[in-house]
Amino acid sequence: MESSLGQPNFISVLFFVLFVILTLGITYWAAKKTKTSSEFYAAGRSITGFQNGLALSGDFMSAASFLGISGMVALKGYDGIIYAVGWLVGWPALMFLLAEPLRNLGKYTFADVLAVRLKQKPIRIVASIGGILVTLTYSIAQIVGSGKLINLMFGLPYELAVLIVGGVMLLYVLFGGMIATTWVQIIKACLLLFGVTLLVILSLAQFGFSLENLFSAVETKFGRTALEPGGFASSPIDSISLGLALMFGLLGLPHILMRFYTVPDAKEARKSVAYATTFIGYFYIIIPIVGFAAAVLIGREQIAGIDKGGNMAAALLAELLGGTPFLGFIAAVAFATILAVVAGLTLAAASTISHDLYFNVFTEGKATESEQISVAKKATVIFSIVSILLGILFKDQNVAFMVGLAFAIAASGNFPALFLSILWRNFSTVGGVFSILIGSVSATLFIIFSPTVWVDVFKFDQAIFPLKNPAIVSMSLAFISAFIFSKLFPDENATAKYESEKVRVYLGIGAE
Repeated sequence: MESSLGQPNFISVLFFVLFVILTLGITYWAAKKTKTSSEFYAAGRSITGFQNGLALSGDFMSAASFLGISGMVALKGYDGIIYAVGWLVGWPALMFLLAEPLRNLGKYTFADVLAVRLKQKPIRIVASIGGILVTLTYSIAQIVGSGKLINLMFGLPYELAVLIVGGVMLLYVLFGGMIATTWVQIIKACLLLFGVTLLVILSLAQFGFSLENLFSAVETKFGRTALEPGGFASSPIDSISLGLALMFGLLGLPHILMRFYTVPDAKEARKSVAYATTFIGYFYIIIPIVGFAAAVLIGREQIAGIDKGGNMAAALLAELLGGTPFLGFIAAVAFATILAVVAGLTLAAASTISHDLYFNVFTEGKATESEQISVAKKATVIFSIVSILLGILFKDQNVAFMVGLAFAIAASGNFPALFLSILWRNFSTVGGVFSILIGSVSATLFIIFSPTVWVDVFKFDQAIFPLKNPAIVSMSLAFISAFIFSKLFPDENATAKYESEKVRVYLGIGAE
């Protein structure tokens, strides 16, 4: 098929401009409602469970989910579904393990939960390191992806695309805080769910609305192996490690965790995860259909010819089935997806710097409301500039490892300490500090020494660390170090506070 990808598309630009105008209008409205630190970090805890569920869906359904999974299924077949399943199964765990404790114990960041029993300064400093590492690596991956995506879809130069994404995202967060970011996520989630649903309906129409006919066509064209495991992850241990990172990484992503502070109570927090699981479950169940349909109707060679990773499979399918107008709509949705996710990450990083480091560590809780917001806005500007510069610096690099790194650090550095601080009476400050440090550092080093970076990026013949994703090892090290250092350096004060913390976790007494 002839494709107009890479050429300026009036429909794409029109949809994108409409989205930006609408969301900037929301930002203007939100700016007038954002006066206090609670409104800036947590939308004044005024978001309902349903609204937060949609916003959580918007935060989580990134371009990697939309374009990446459909492309991976198109090129690799069945194994692309591992990512969809891994990202989905983390949500029930988030609902039953963390949603209620996070809302009842925390205020603005996940470090608040750790600091309820453990010593403020050391635990907030290391938690900030883990949080910023995750948000920065995830942001760079999103920004580099956005530059390449816009270059392919709109024909704009890479640097200009990165500046547009960074500039609009900065306006959302700087002036509208969490209120604007939440509504941008809600709009984006609705657009994405609508766009993918329409794409699936048009795809299934080509196969008589029968999944059996679709899978038969896949088997006829690519053989039965396209519907069996082994196309991407051939090692069982690598598959398990990847699954652990995707599942437990979700439970350590700062921009997801801070959403539980935007609702008024624990009941709404649980409702928001239930709604988010429904929306996200629906999305991850239907997105593989897009990948399989693209493989059959367009062909793997043409998809890989435009982008080796297959990221344009959904866009090409939209153009084939709905013409240039539908391609324009899908392109604008993809751009909006990146904008919204990067805004959420930037707000999470600004909250960490302002609330955890400046307010609780440097000023020991003595800063005024206006000083906190001022520092948060400065942190937003600095983080945005650093992300944009690194996005331009990494222009020609394959940054897929950064997404893996973000999830591996979140699963290994943030999740074990958060989990143990809620459930283990003898968890100590020293145990928490070493768990976060060893989990984060080992995940980073193992990723660098893995085949993904050591062989694919640095071009060495053999990797030092054999697995593509280190979570199975780095998570284990984090849990083991938490146990050993908590036993070696017990914290009587933290142990004494455990019973009162349980009351607050399960009854909400004392929660803000």
